[in-house]
Amino acid sequence: MAKRYPGQRGPALGETGNGVSFDVDKGELFALLGPSGCGKTTTLRIIGGFVTPDKGSVLIDDQDVTGLPAHRRPTNTVFQSYALFPHMRLGANTAFGLEMAGIARKERDERVSESLQMVGLGGMEKSRVSELSGGQQQRAALARALATGPKILLLDEPLGALDLKLRRQMQDEIVRIKEQTGTTFIHVTHDQEEACAMADRIAIMDRGRIAQIDTPEELYRSPRTAYVAKFINAGTVIAGDVQRAGSDLRMETPDFTLEGPAPGWLAGMPPLAAVLPRTRAEIVDPGGPLAVNQIDGVIRRRVFTGSQYELQVATANGTEIEVVAGLDFADLHDGNSVRLGWRRDDVKFVVDSDAA
Repeated sequence: MAKRYPGQRGPALGETGNGVSFDVDKGELFALLGPSGCGKTTTLRIIGGFVTPDKGSVLIDDQDVTGLPAHRRPTNTVFQSYALFPHMRLGANTAFGLEMAGIARKERDERVSESLQMVGLGGMEKSRVSELSGGQQQRAALARALATGPKILLLDEPLGALDLKLRRQMQDEIVRIKEQTGTTFIHVTHDQEEACAMADRIAIMDRGRIAQIDTPEELYRSPRTAYVAKFINAGTVIAGDVQRAGSDLRMETPDFTLEGPAPGWLAGMPPLAAVLPRTRAEIVDPGGPLAVNQIDGVIRRRVFTGSQYELQVATANGTEIEVVAGLDFADLHDGNSVRLGWRRDDVKFVVDSDAA
């Protein structure tokens, strides 16, 4: 599908390549991840029926719903603002969609009670919206969306207004509800940690297109483009001249030599850069000549994050490497020389975003 808004400047959704196209499995929590302006919210709104695509279609259970308005689709949306009605009590807010659908009072009350119990607000039907905390309002919006039994629940950055502790609690709650109900979730976020903590699969979006779809683990282990590797902070991306070396790829620089396996998906595309995973680096004995996949440098900055250290290391020619070191390396300080090493299988090679 594709969409350009009137007067929009820059890349529009789905205008390059074959447009934006993906499948979501039943019962899956699928995340659309990317920076502001990448097209993730427009994609969600097209699925929900709030925006009409210029081309393409939306199919739910093999039924084309592209021409249906939002209220006739088997979807509900939870917005960042929650969109609760301030003049209604919690029970009436939760029952709103059921009442609009003509559900009888008895069944409506049962489903409201069940939905509120599911999100941890059982027995609070008489509460006013103004009496609810931010976390409770988020749960209330979720309960209202679940009450009508949608096939797909669309989440438009609903956790952005919560503090860190509440946000993590709600991440766990949403995953639990997804598993309990079997509902399919499509979640929009710009926060890669949030996406990785919640999603079964993630579509990373870049300038109106999908850069890569994969599980959180595979995105970190095997990013395919420099953009993806940088966006999810998989490691340091080093551009250079990459050559074939048998079944491996090899990059030689004035400071170091990197070598790793050539992934099968890379066939026919020229590799652009190497990725050195920040969590896979080893601090090795600096004695002896520099081996392949080893780098000598000086610690420019050491940051303690509570459970580990984040090190910024600079080579003689100014290449900056970011790595994570455990608490065993507490004796490392700014200005210290250090030798870093990576296993062959941990060195990844990626292509330019426009080539993928």
